[in-house]
Amino acid sequence: MSAKKNININLKIWRQKNASTKGKMETYKLDNVSTDSSFLEMLDQLNEQLVNTQNEPVAFDHDCREGICGMCSLYINGRAHGPDTGTTTCQLHMRKFKDGETIFIEPWRSKAFPVVKDLIVDRSSFDRIQQAGGFVSVNTSGNTIDANATPINKSDADKAFEAAACIGCGACVATCKNGSAMLFVGAKVSQYALLPQGKIEAADRVLNMVRQMDEEGFGNCTNTGACEVECPKGISLENIARMNREYLKASVL
Repeated sequence: MSAKKNININLKIWRQKNASTKGKMETYKLDNVSTDSSFLEMLDQLNEQLVNTQNEPVAFDHDCREGICGMCSLYINGRAHGPDTGTTTCQLHMRKFKDGETIFIEPWRSKAFPVVKDLIVDRSSFDRIQQAGGFVSVNTSGNTIDANATPINKSDADKAFEAAACIGCGACVATCKNGSAMLFVGAKVSQYALLPQGKIEAADRVLNMVRQMDEEGFGNCTNTGACEVECPKGISLENIARMNREYLKASVL
């Protein structure tokens, strides 16, 4: 294991005041960055430097910093969430970069994810897709049933759990050459399609969620597979195939 050390880096960061103004890349030099610090801690260090020199800090999104919420969505050196595979930006550490390296940092690029400011994008389109059908209508008021009381095939339960691991960060959209959200929607559809609790409104769910996805302006899937590669949770393309089957079945009912 390499010893802790500090590195000096050059940063090229997308700066954009708001959605209606034209943005551009700005260059910053940052010295004495600990290789033990996370990528977001490095941005905190940069912002402290900017504030101390009377400059406006870089706006970026974050919350849990534990790889759970998906808010730390950055395009780093041409890859969603950076050079590590299966890792969110907040879990990326500066030991992945070399002394003197230039790092390019951009927001997600998608028509359906408009830039709010700098590195922050509006991902509420994902919220609207989930609101269109990502729920179950089982009445649990006074009739709560223990989850273990409903037998579920182990294989189906495992696949549903894997689909539910999606954190909705949007890396699939940012990576896809078409700006497709089908991996995200496929994961949300699969999560319920595989379980008995999701059967009640299964047909309406997939029709409504796909319709909302199209209305939001996301592109179509052409099976490139980049979304699965860059997904920090490793969501499988199998979920897109399952969504397509569910959609076809719902369309002919």
